[in-house]
Amino acid sequence: MSGQLREVYIVDAVRTPVGKYGGALSGVRPDDLAAHVVASLVARTPELDPARIDDVFFGDANGAGEDNRNVARMAALLAGLPVTVPGTTVNRLCGSGMEAVIQAARAVAVGDVSVAVAGGVESMSRAPWVLPKPERAFPAGHQELYSTTLGWRMVNPRMDPRWTIPLGESAELIADRHGITREQQDAFAVASHEKAARAWKDGLYEAEVVPVEGVDLPRDETIRDNTSMEALARLKPAFRKDGGTVTAGNSSPLNDGAAALLIVDEEGLKATGREPLARIRASAVTGIEPDYFGLAPVEAVRKALAKAGKGFGDLGTVELNEAFAAQVLGCLAGWPELDPSIVNPRGGAIAVGHPLGASGARIAGAVAHQLAAAGSGTGLAALCIGVGQGLALVLER
Repeated sequence: MSGQLREVYIVDAVRTPVGKYGGALSGVRPDDLAAHVVASLVARTPELDPARIDDVFFGDANGAGEDNRNVARMAALLAGLPVTVPGTTVNRLCGSGMEAVIQAARAVAVGDVSVAVAGGVESMSRAPWVLPKPERAFPAGHQELYSTTLGWRMVNPRMDPRWTIPLGESAELIADRHGITREQQDAFAVASHEKAARAWKDGLYEAEVVPVEGVDLPRDETIRDNTSMEALARLKPAFRKDGGTVTAGNSSPLNDGAAALLIVDEEGLKATGREPLARIRASAVTGIEPDYFGLAPVEAVRKALAKAGKGFGDLGTVELNEAFAAQVLGCLAGWPELDPSIVNPRGGAIAVGHPLGASGARIAGAVAHQLAAAGSGTGLAALCIGVGQGLALVLER
């Protein structure tokens, strides 16, 4: 390792259109989705010799099916990168894709690598059921299968039961704590869909989205152009039947997708022959009570901004992953200094979708592209993470 930290640049960022559960991407293996964004990313920088890539970092939240056995390495091989290019898969649940970006940036900063690919992937459609091994041979009774699509399974009985409640019930607790109404959540969800639909119509996603060959998916599949407060009001609470405020309409859906970023130092930047989208300035991770996991970004963002020497007033754009409208509104309540109009300007996960392991890479790339489009400024990407963690990343151009 060198004695001085190196500057870290994002040269490019791509993602697939996000597919809905059982939708257009459900026929595509997650390792193929990951390979697609890796190959597309490399192809967009033809001056870069793929052999110059020192490592591939990929986030993956489930990893129980076709994304097993180190999907980062599988993606590199399936993408046709030289066999000399290694890969490692990381898991910080919903923050996995951003964790991959942060780990790649850290490796670049300390001089371990010069050129890295970082990203994330998830196919919630193809996540398998798993069957635990019986505690004794030849059991006579029935055995229970567990879905690996989302949430807790095979819970350790020693875990505090408050911490293993459904994610949606956690969103209800946040709504209770901050007095967030059903109407406020629905209004936030409607705005997310409106912004995402408008961004696609205006071509704002063209710079980052790479369609999947052989799949008819021209844009993110879960965006509802014609949703309304009236339509959302007809939905029943999904988690708390009596007096609940969290519904399928004001929550993120289940999704499939992948994203990847090209991350380099000064020498790597020269090898690409390109102008970077943005520079990585700082990151931070925090932990809180798991039953209030959605509020974890509040402190993570403050820590990351402090590391970068920035304040909320310095931010030009913010991408905060929308696991639930209640969670975003709870975080915004913790940042009174932040202008909410700059948050998720092109729509968020309620509309675009939340393929778990890919979302952190998607929003990091989105901020980088938004800064490049603006020409200068400071941007922030952040996520809440199940079991009570928050992750934040500060970019600058």
